[in-house]
Amino acid sequence: MKLTRLILSAPMLTALAAAPASADSAAQGKAMFAICAACHSLDPSVNKIGPSLHGVIGRKVGTEPGFNYSTAMKNAGFVWTPDKLAAYLDDPQKVVPGDKMPYAGTDNMDTARSIVDYLEQVSK
Repeated sequence: MKLTRLILSAPMLTALAAAPASADSAAQGKAMFAICAACHSLDPSVNKIGPSLHGVIGRKVGTEPGFNYSTAMKNAGFVWTPDKLAAYLDDPQKVVPGDKMPYAGTDNMDTARSIVDYLEQVSK
């Protein structure tokens, strides 16, 4: 299967690269989540191109009801912890090789952690 990469505009890339860790990591994550929101919802059971991320922390990978996961994601066999999700956001193919999410990753662990901090805050 050929992976398609999500094409990000220059302002989006600048925003991703400019998200250093700070005292208000969740607020930075909220700003970065705007990119994720193109494909993911924070509403329970509302799947879009990607699965709902409501309650993703603590959920077994590939189990959001009603979403058609890749075989790689269905067989990943782990639970989303904050560290695992941050690593996935940083480099999806490294964490779940063969997944079909068309996103190359943040290449900035601080950005990934900020997004996870935001998800922990809003999706309980």
